[in-house]
Amino acid sequence: MPSPTETGGTGTDTTRTGPTGSGRTRLVEQLMERFPHVPREAVIKEDLLRGGVAFDESALSDNEHGDVKPKSYFIFSFDHGTLPELGAAALRRPPEEIVLTGGPYGLRRTVVSVRVNPASPYRVAAGQDGVLGLYLDGRRISDVGLPPMPDYYRHTLENGKSVMEVAPTIQWGYLIYLTVFRVCQYFGAKEECQYCDINHNWRQHKAAGRPYTGVKDVEEVLEALAIIDRYDTAKTSTAYTLTGGAITSHLGGRDEADFYGQYAKAIEERFPGRWIGKVVAQALPKADVQRFHDYGVRIYHPNYEVWDRRLFELYCPGKERYVGRDEWHRRILDSAEVFGPRNVIPNFVAGVEMAAPSGFATVDEAIDSTTEGLRFFMSHGITPRFTTWCPEPTTPLGRTNPDGAPLEYHIRLLDAYRSTMEEYGLSSPPGYGPAGAGRAVFSVSSFMDSLAPDQAAPEDGAAG
Repeated sequence: MPSPTETGGTGTDTTRTGPTGSGRTRLVEQLMERFPHVPREAVIKEDLLRGGVAFDESALSDNEHGDVKPKSYFIFSFDHGTLPELGAAALRRPPEEIVLTGGPYGLRRTVVSVRVNPASPYRVAAGQDGVLGLYLDGRRISDVGLPPMPDYYRHTLENGKSVMEVAPTIQWGYLIYLTVFRVCQYFGAKEECQYCDINHNWRQHKAAGRPYTGVKDVEEVLEALAIIDRYDTAKTSTAYTLTGGAITSHLGGRDEADFYGQYAKAIEERFPGRWIGKVVAQALPKADVQRFHDYGVRIYHPNYEVWDRRLFELYCPGKERYVGRDEWHRRILDSAEVFGPRNVIPNFVAGVEMAAPSGFATVDEAIDSTTEGLRFFMSHGITPRFTTWCPEPTTPLGRTNPDGAPLEYHIRLLDAYRSTMEEYGLSSPPGYGPAGAGRAVFSVSSFMDSLAPDQAAPEDGAAG
């Protein structure tokens, strides 16, 4: 049986072997050769994130009763199929993340968020030695480690809810992800972001009879955090993110700043300084952003999603209707006056730029547009970050673009991101752990893996 913990395998061939003749293997190796300054770990990681990975049943977990930390579905599905389409992976959950090491490419430790795709050319399976490996086109390309079940997941709240349901951790335990509102008030085809499955993910978990709390009670969150604080003796959990769907009017009598801010206020009062507090919310007026800061939030993520004006209007119709692209960008710049530019980190969804039928037709055009956005924000000292787009099949863009964006786009984006940071003399954003290949834990894109050692922030560079 494969080891359930992050241990390297034995007997893995670490010498370089030639391409098998498979188109996917050939493409991966060609990109490694074309972009030698992009870590080869990032090339494979981006391909796994954009296209997903299949699992043999031996690599699936026993949910919350086994030795492997299971996938929590913390906000989106991040899968290439609905739960009914995933087969065994819907009943016995896949791991939250996997870690890759060794193999013919000599991979340094690489943490990858799991996105299940039964049709993927990548498969996690046990070799003849019983040790899990990652196989591409039938060829073993790395050892695979699975995240051990954390002690705090083995405890429940007084009402019986699991810690994983209330306060799951990702990024190999670095980040507590608090999705305190699991649906979005941008609703329907005329408002929902065209790549986002937050509302469907809520519906599918409820339909499957899984616990999936819509609005999390503040006291439940505090109780779950107390369990984490007690049993996370190594202090691996370093940050928390407060997030959820957009609030266009009020929820529980509170506007968006006060709804999410009430959790930050309670956490900081109960656990002062224990974790780095982050909030992902809409780009709000400066007075609302000040409330976040006053509540104790240290990092603000007003995600701008996609840079191109036409694509923003098409792909984010609710955000365009309620705020508008220009105002969204103005509010991002205004928020830097409250938090400081370094602590404003807006996300964009890397890959939707090339989604048919409206996206850019060539990688050159898409990279030029995205880089224009990077230069706009970085010229103001603001460092965006990105999530690699997973084309979930229940979203409009996922249905029409099941293969996502070309891998070349993602590799060139890493190159453009790194060079634009160098141009403006910026270092890795705070709250994401260490930077650099073999060190990064940020699992839903490779931007932290791809940064050079001299681009790591002092606090990250000193991390273990």
